[in-house]
Parts: sequence; structure tokens; C-alpha cells
Amino acid sequence: MVILQRRVEGLSRASLERFVLRARRAAELGGVANVLVSGNSTLRGLNRRFRGKDKATDVLSFPSPPRSRQGGKKAAVAGDIAISADIARQNALRLGHTAAEEIKILALHGILHLAGFDHERDNGQMARKEAKLRQALKLPIALIERIQPAARNKNSRLPRSTARRTA
Repeated sequence: MVILQRRVEGLSRASLERFVLRARRAAELGGVANVLVSGNSTLRGLNRRFRGKDKATDVLSFPSPPRSRQGGKKAAVAGDIAISADIARQNALRLGHTAAEEIKILALHGILHLAGFDHERDNGQMARKEAKLRQALKLPIALIERIQPAARNKNSRLPRSTARRTA
């Protein structure tokens, strides 16, 4: 399910749903990924509530709790993703692509987190997977690729991005 609380030029609920389905399959994510596209105030509230950080962020992912799998069935819902349309617009403008493309980049990043990847602890495994999927899905530069150079340059203004709720 996709909920667009904020309008993003060039992006409809149906087009984002189609993209999320393609990205889920490409990432081999079992279960549905629900996506909310909202504003900074919503993301700030979620970030404060679930991570104790009182600031807006571009994307948050909330994996569903592990369920016992009966007969090899996958969980019906893999988790939820919340995206700030405000930050997506800023990133898109700065990086020279559309806000719709940026929303898709952030959705892919969140889907990879729901699939169990963690770029803070996996020695580049998520970055490599995201770069590969970004190319397959015809997206501009991946989120992690933008963050890694920023981490090396302390004067960079790129935001520290994806936050993942831990159970």
C-alpha cells in the first residue's frame, strides 16, 4: 500500500506502487512493503518516537517483527517505509534529478533495509546491492553512494540518511 500525503510532481500513487512491487521483487523481499510519503514534520515525529532523534530525516524503515513461518510461507507484510517529500525535493534539486526519482531511490533504500540489509554494519554489502538494483531499475545515483563520500568529507552538507527502527 502506498499513501501519498504530499504531492510530488511526476509521481502518482499507482506509479509508486508499481515501482515498489518491481523493487521488492528485485530485492527478493518477501511480503508487502507499505510506503508513506509525507512531510518533514511527520518524519521528525516518527524519528523522535522510534529513534529518539528530534529531527526530520529522508527515509525511515520499520521491519515487521519476525513471525514463525509455517510451511515456508513468508510474512504478509515485510514492513513500513516513511519518506519525506520535503527532503526528497531538496536532494533532487541538489543532485540534478526529479523528486519522483528521489522518492524511488529512498523507497529502494528502505526496501533493502526491510530485506535485512544494514549499511552501517555490513562492510558495503548493502551499497553493492543498492548500486546493482539502482542500475536494473534505471535510477540515478544510489543513496549509500551519496553518503559514503560525505562521510569522508566532514564539511559535506549531505544529510545522514536512512534510519532503521530496531525492535
